Amino acid sequence: MAGTSRLNQRVMAKQKTDPNYKVIAENRRARFDYAIEEDIECGIMLEGSEVKSLRAGGSNIAESYASVDDGELWLVNSYIAPYDQAKSFKHEERRRRKLLVTRKELSNLWNATQRKGMTLVPLVLYFNHKGLAKIKIGIAKGKKTHDKRETEAKRDWSRQKQRLLKDHS
Repeated sequence: MAGTSRLNQRVMAKQKTDPNYKVIAENRRARFDYAIEEDIECGIMLEGSEVKSLRAGGSNIAESYASVDDGELWLVNSYIAPYDQAKSFKHEERRRRKLLVTRKELSNLWNATQRKGMTLVPLVLYFNHKGLAKIKIGIAKGKKTHDKRETEAKRDWSRQKQRLLKDHS
């Protein structure tokens, strides 16, 4: 775990030992396509069959985004697989799901999207230590092609540097 702080190591160790904490879906492409400036943890309103399906591990947030509409925060185009055992209470797979944030956070998100031209990108969907479904939303600015190349070059150089240091040790 070279390069991580002690606090991050403690948090990661707690997450590994915590039986309720579980990452359900991760949007790995988001950090490549966007420059994430800030992230916010949000609650998510789900139906019973959606929670059961998430516990089984069937979801995808790669093509989804968040938007502020009529004073509410919504997660759009996220996929939660249908739950086979739910007979009469099935859910829609790609419905809009309401996200739960405070009024102050909501106004900050609205300002970021409307005034500053930022995008709200879902980063990770997970169950927290209490067993509640949460989603981490990133306030992001889209990267240009040359920014993506620059990021990739930095990543490659850091990998190569680690290999060189490992070989000389």
